Amino acid sequence: MSPEVWVAGVTGIAATVEDLWRRQVSNWIPMVALIGGIGCHAWNRGWMGVLDALGGAIAGFLVFLIFYILGGMGGGDVKLMAGFGAILGWHRILEGALWTAGIGGIFALVVIAFRAVKRVWKKPPPGEKESEFIPYAPAITLGVWLALIPK
Repeated sequence: MSPEVWVAGVTGIAATVEDLWRRQVSNWIPMVALIGGIGCHAWNRGWMGVLDALGGAIAGFLVFLIFYILGGMGGGDVKLMAGFGAILGWHRILEGALWTAGIGGIFALVVIAFRAVKRVWKKPPPGEKESEFIPYAPAITLGVWLALIPK
């Protein structure tokens, strides 16, 4: 198992568990991914690897920044994608983002269907509001993991 896969595995599990449990991603998780990604790329390719990792981090940040600005995504998800961008590098971040978007769409459909079925079986008490947010760290994690599979 490569160091990139190891870092992506550990940080992805941590981000997923925390997002499902607390509905947020702590800053230390994307920071570990960022430092780990830069370190792995630097070890493998020197300064060119560092540039690759930084390019991936910037691209990962920018890919999801628009969704944050529009209110559809939390800041922790944007930072997580930036951290994973450092692991993937600039040449694989688009693939990771596309995998993430596809998986996120599937998750959203499942959650919407589950909530609809739940409302049919059990009417919520008056005044109780369901959370509109869907934890996105699991989708980001799976998307990045799929992008790390060797071709």
